Amino acid sequence: MNNLKQRVMRGLILLTAAIIGLWTAGCREQELERTFADMQNAQTTDSAMTARPVNKRIVTADDITITKELLFDRYTPEPDVYPYGDTVRSFKWETMRQCLAFIENMQKEKVRWVVFRNYKNQNGEAPVVRHFVRNAYRRVSDTLGVERYQSVPLYLPSDTTVPVRYGRDGFLAKFIREEGSFYRVHPATMTEEWLVPHRYLKMLSDTTAFHHVIFVDRRDQNIATLERVKENEWKVRSMNPATTGRHAPPYAQETPLGMFLLQQKKERMIFLKDGSSALGGYAPYASRFTNGAYIHGVPVNTPRTAMIEYSWSLGTTPRSHMCVRNATSHAKFIFDWAPVENSLVVVIE
Repeated sequence: MNNLKQRVMRGLILLTAAIIGLWTAGCREQELERTFADMQNAQTTDSAMTARPVNKRIVTADDITITKELLFDRYTPEPDVYPYGDTVRSFKWETMRQCLAFIENMQKEKVRWVVFRNYKNQNGEAPVVRHFVRNAYRRVSDTLGVERYQSVPLYLPSDTTVPVRYGRDGFLAKFIREEGSFYRVHPATMTEEWLVPHRYLKMLSDTTAFHHVIFVDRRDQNIATLERVKENEWKVRSMNPATTGRHAPPYAQETPLGMFLLQQKKERMIFLKDGSSALGGYAPYASRFTNGAYIHGVPVNTPRTAMIEYSWSLGTTPRSHMCVRNATSHAKFIFDWAPVENSLVVVIE
């Protein structure tokens, strides 16, 4: 057993070294933990600790089959690699296969899932972490760039006095056990276990399964929906241009990278004008996945009230406040197709 623990620890040390190496090469630290190749490596090195039965072989990207069987076929870019200005853009099927392999593996074990929840600080403002910084928006965040606002405090199992990190609203985690006023959980996209106060977690149904996945590519500004039809086999249901969040302090933020649970739907998501309490308009067929980030149709600015089907800006450059804009009919397709609390939104680049 001691030899096994030593091997596992060596694997985790190597993974950490690889991550640090990537960071020093120029990658942003907050993006690294959400790189699905790293998740896949972490899952492999962590497999001994989770005591996964030996007959449940680790699924790799090569095992994943993706075929097109569209249920929504308007505005579909043709072909999959297409020109944009003096460059090209594409749908990153290989990256999606890696993500889907991760999702297949995480569902092999029978676990109880929980979701991190603190939309608009509805469960209370998270305490300040031990080592905090002020980000480009002058708001408190942890050293990985996750803001305090709308986030969940993560405590080390050995110290519940001060949190050391924040977990994003919408993160998915495995429930391990209750420890006093905390739940011990293992976030799906992290290698460590954490303690989280009860009020920041929602327990999902014990029949929860993730067969609907929405991929948002914030570099190539497109979106694809995929549906699991059987083990390791996924069908593409739609492919569309999209527009993600832009970096424009103090109001607009990038759409965060990572894997999130689709948590809420609103036929009309009302928004205010920047820096004002005045009504700005609404976004149709909005599906929320983290903080105030929704997948929605073309925004309708006051005084207009009628929906807008399409915008020339879709598929061009980031323009939103954090949300993912779509053609309104495609947003409605997602709204109708993806079940709440049983669908995942994966943001890649």
